[in-house]
Amino acid sequence: MLAVPPELVQRYEARLVQQNLMAGQRPHYHKWLRYYLDFCQKYGFAPADRQSLPVFQEKLRTKHQPETLCQQADHAISLYWEMVSPSAAKPHSSQGTAAPPGAAEARNVSRAVVERAPSQSLAEKPSVGSSALPSLPLQISSPCETIDAPPSRSPVPSQPLPPLERAMIDGAQNPSSANSARALSQINKTESAEYKLTGASWVSVYDGLTSAIKVRHYSPKTLDTYKIWIQKFQTFTQSKDPRLLSMDDVKGFLSFLAVHKNISASSQNQAFNALLFLFGHVLEKEFGKVEGVVRAKRKRYIPVVLSREEVDRIIARLDAPYALVAKLLYGCGLRLFECLKLRVQDLNFAMMVLTVHDGKGQKDRTVPLPQALATELQAQLDQVAQLHEADLATGYAGTFLPSALGEKYPRAAKELAWQWLFPARTLTSVPDTDERRRYHLHETLVQKAIKDAVRRSRIPKRASAHTLRHSFASHLLQANYDIRTIQELLGHSDVRTTMIYTHTVRSVTLKEAKSPLDF
Repeated sequence: MLAVPPELVQRYEARLVQQNLMAGQRPHYHKWLRYYLDFCQKYGFAPADRQSLPVFQEKLRTKHQPETLCQQADHAISLYWEMVSPSAAKPHSSQGTAAPPGAAEARNVSRAVVERAPSQSLAEKPSVGSSALPSLPLQISSPCETIDAPPSRSPVPSQPLPPLERAMIDGAQNPSSANSARALSQINKTESAEYKLTGASWVSVYDGLTSAIKVRHYSPKTLDTYKIWIQKFQTFTQSKDPRLLSMDDVKGFLSFLAVHKNISASSQNQAFNALLFLFGHVLEKEFGKVEGVVRAKRKRYIPVVLSREEVDRIIARLDAPYALVAKLLYGCGLRLFECLKLRVQDLNFAMMVLTVHDGKGQKDRTVPLPQALATELQAQLDQVAQLHEADLATGYAGTFLPSALGEKYPRAAKELAWQWLFPARTLTSVPDTDERRRYHLHETLVQKAIKDAVRRSRIPKRASAHTLRHSFASHLLQANYDIRTIQELLGHSDVRTTMIYTHTVRSVTLKEAKSPLDF
């Protein structure tokens, strides 16, 4: 398959955006353009030749493409013609406009190709119009393949038309003939051979996965996790062509994980969600019912909880700024990433409220700011302000901003309000722009510091940074706080998730049934 030059891809994408085409349809238009250019080179047409379109559509119909897809291909090619040669543009046929002059005569081009003398080369065919593509030796892949275009073959001087292609065009002209049936049978065998059962490229799958994750603004960690499971799925299927993947492959993979790998139920569910996303949003295939799969048995998980005395022992063995991070994890019940992504503007000392933006599930929430940390947080803000002034003096590009906020507010990256509450020690170099920006404190540094503090405290528990969040919820529950209040503070979507902490503390509720009249 030919590849479209990058500059042409960019120009065509700009044309699609100008036409207000939905983002989900643009890959299909790029696919039709790629197929059309490959067709033109293979059969000796100029890319701007209007007579090539009827022959191209005849070929699509021999591949049993629905009329809606043929009309979409017609529209995609018309937009290409408008871009490279406005005078050669053809209106979209679905809009009821008249066909361009000479279109009726162009329907006989395929017959002329068949009746060409065997000694006549494809290169000798006269072309109409000017070629907008001087050379086409590229290849791109799209995650939304719906047909299998023939392999590209550049015309060679003094080479006759291949027999299979001659039979294909003859079959299009005489569909009732016996030769037509044999030709179509040969075509189907040739096309099925192009779908590799092993060793196929999955580059387009990973590119499509990255795009689908970013479009939905999912967490980068979700992208990394899904990539890991899809890589394992690719290994299990021996890199089968993605177009050949089916629910049998999914069932076999999930059963393999449970039976041979002995993974936990949560890991198997994670793999299931990754494949569900792959089929639904990348391969655009129907994800049927998963029946007859060996599922890993899910067991109740009771989190590790520290006592208040153990929490104090761990924090006492931490240096700055890790000690303050640990105090916020325990004092506010934050997840580690929620704490490290805090910015200066998220602290409200007047109301003693801490705002968490873009938490798990892209949700915001507020939690009470501990009175005991007011002085330490003010000191931390002073250090951030001094570091920020030093960075500005060196002419750095600013901090990293979420999504495209930097394009909307170009000066926001250098404002103090957007600086990280726990900035990294060194600046980060951005490869694309050679800019130097500051990121927040890396999570692995905090995790290692807390692990080391737990070891030096000689606490015989498997404690980590997340254990401080578990301890926060358990201690509130132990103090008889309402379970729904704890749910809101933790940012849980379902109260059943919060209910797990009822197993971490000793119950003081009376179990004996008794009438209130007897109290």
